Amino acid sequence: MSTILNNKDEMIMSLVHYFVTEENYTPINVQGAKNEIWLENLEAPYKIVRINSKYIHNNEQYNMDLFKMQFVIKQIKKKTLSFKMNALNICLDLGQSVELTEENKTIDTVNVTSINDIKKNKFLSNIYPKITTNSFKKTDNLDKIINVTEDINRKTETENKKYENIFKPKRIIVTKILIAICIAMYFVSLFLTDNFASSLIILGANNRGLVLSGEFYRLITSAFLHGSIAHLLVNMYSLWVIGSQVETYLGKVQYLVIYLLSALMGSLFSIVFLETSLSVGASGAIFGLMGSLLYFGYHYRLYLSNALTGQIIPIIILNLILGFTMSGIDNAAHIGGLIGGYLATMIVGIKYKSTKRDNINGLIVYFALAIFLFYVVFKLV
Repeated sequence: MSTILNNKDEMIMSLVHYFVTEENYTPINVQGAKNEIWLENLEAPYKIVRINSKYIHNNEQYNMDLFKMQFVIKQIKKKTLSFKMNALNICLDLGQSVELTEENKTIDTVNVTSINDIKKNKFLSNIYPKITTNSFKKTDNLDKIINVTEDINRKTETENKKYENIFKPKRIIVTKILIAICIAMYFVSLFLTDNFASSLIILGANNRGLVLSGEFYRLITSAFLHGSIAHLLVNMYSLWVIGSQVETYLGKVQYLVIYLLSALMGSLFSIVFLETSLSVGASGAIFGLMGSLLYFGYHYRLYLSNALTGQIIPIIILNLILGFTMSGIDNAAHIGGLIGGYLATMIVGIKYKSTKRDNINGLIVYFALAIFLFYVVFKLV
């Protein structure tokens, strides 16, 4: 015995099947929504697709429906930290007296009444070319339901495996090695000479004059030195907490590249703004890891939006404020590290999210900024 689907149900299934399996949209739960399905893909031409099957009989009801839709979109924008969010409103049951206007700049409405209407709609086919060839197999209604359900479940399972691969706990190795090096270098600096400052200079503290004399290695080595036991303990605790997350999310090699490039950019900022002072510490690189989490969190903001707005961003702002209000803190290195970490993460990329274009853009901007800072330093001499 076959299950009977009406025309509207068949259109809903066909559209959901297409957008989930072909365009990588994800169904989202909208509280209080009835006779409508909301789909989300922040990388697609329309970030939101809403399939509305309820009957709208006149313009007044249609305008009220758009008003409610705008309210929901505003909530989604807040959750996803999106400045702009365009939406496609696919209506399956509009009354003949309803006039579709172009007054709303963020919502485009399409009226379709059958499967063939979906395929022949020029607006839809221009935005989503594959929709013209997408269809159910010509089998009975029960088979249609089974095929659609299996396809969507298969797609969902694939996406879940991707996210599990990113977020599952991993063995932390690089962070432990970096912490061990910093601790070892601190004790070496204590006993290398009778003068602690002299030891730091010998081991590679950052200083404009010394860097300009050709000792460029100081731009990196300074990130492994610390000026006091308190300085060391605070930075190593921060490195463990933040570094462990970056190493888990991005991978060990990518993490090490981000750390070193962040340290380098932080040191460059430091020698631009600090003329004679010695600068040491891992804080520039640690701020770079914060910048990396900022970049990563934005791309995975559907999962990390609360952490992004409630933890990552406030911690960055608080630490920058402390750097400006307290003496003895190299805030230039912090800002440089933050920028360097963000750009370095663009360079190494985020699994399943980044494109070659993102990688190349990050590389160009990073090295353009580094060259500019070197130019500024040499002009200051």
